[in-house]
Amino acid sequence: MHTKKIDLYVYFSCKALDMQQDHQKEIFEIIKRKNNGKDSLGNIVGDVLSLSHDAVYRRFRGETHLTIYELEKLCKHFEISLDSLFEINKTKTIFEFQPINEYDFSMNLYLQKMRDSLLYIKEQKNPLMIVLVNNIPILQLLNYPHLVRFKLFFWAKTHLQVKEYRNEKFKYDKFVPETFKTGQEALKIYNSIPSKEILDPDFLRGFAREIYFYFQSGQFEDPSYALYLLDLLDRFIDHLHAQVTVGKKFVSNTEPPASGNDFEVYYSETLNGTTNVLFSSDDFQGLYIGHNIMNSLYTNDKLYIEDSLKVLNKQMAISSIISVVNEKQRNIYFSTIKRMVDSFREKIKSEMFTH
Repeated sequence: MHTKKIDLYVYFSCKALDMQQDHQKEIFEIIKRKNNGKDSLGNIVGDVLSLSHDAVYRRFRGETHLTIYELEKLCKHFEISLDSLFEINKTKTIFEFQPINEYDFSMNLYLQKMRDSLLYIKEQKNPLMIVLVNNIPILQLLNYPHLVRFKLFFWAKTHLQVKEYRNEKFKYDKFVPETFKTGQEALKIYNSIPSKEILDPDFLRGFAREIYFYFQSGQFEDPSYALYLLDLLDRFIDHLHAQVTVGKKFVSNTEPPASGNDFEVYYSETLNGTTNVLFSSDDFQGLYIGHNIMNSLYTNDKLYIEDSLKVLNKQMAISSIISVVNEKQRNIYFSTIKRMVDSFREKIKSEMFTH
């Protein structure tokens, strides 16, 4: 055991002394992402290492190498995996996640985390997102906040079983201005990041079934609100169709931009697996994987992301692009989704009038 510790020390010492500049830069990028702009890099790293701002930024620029002791302090404080950073074990990957028992659930907090993650991606040089959509495109759904509110309520009450929601029924409610503002900020940031997104035949089916399930189980304070949500879902589909047609992302009830906001959309005839959001830039890559319905796992492990990117590229290669081109296939696809939503609407109407 003692020999192993010495070997590891020598290994990491050598790595630190001969640390490639991209590794050191990556450490600072991870710290910046974890900090989410709450404080300057000089302050947070300076406090941990007891260094001046100037000394911190010399290390940030790669002019001074981190020592083994500085590396140890930073990795412990910011929970950075050296295994992942130096690719010591190519068959293991480190993920970050939010434990459910530590989840202080509120819509505003959920949207804040989403906004901050998107802002981090946007601030990268030449960012691009590749999104594999499983059922619900939560980022696009921000165009219709009441649909997001229903989805988060469903998650909190039915899946997380948050005790504050236990005896609550879903009802129409006005948005707290701060929550609405946070959601709109997240939407505008997402729209500004070019993205390639893959949709499948079951798109939105699960979401429509959740509305129907709450109607059947008496979880709406006013049963007719289920029909209102399905009407909103119809409007959402129309808006998404409009964005895909022009290949641009834009906020509902506004006009598409003349440039930017690129939106490349693919239709896969096979069912998508877990939602993936892979982002890349000139300097950095990251991957969010859907976890526990509406939570996510995050990694910046290079090898894992490379493998994931290969799979996503292969899936796009065997899918049909429906943004801008392939008008007939695009129209058939969205018409099919609208018919699916309409079938749930008719079920609810039928059951509402028979009771």
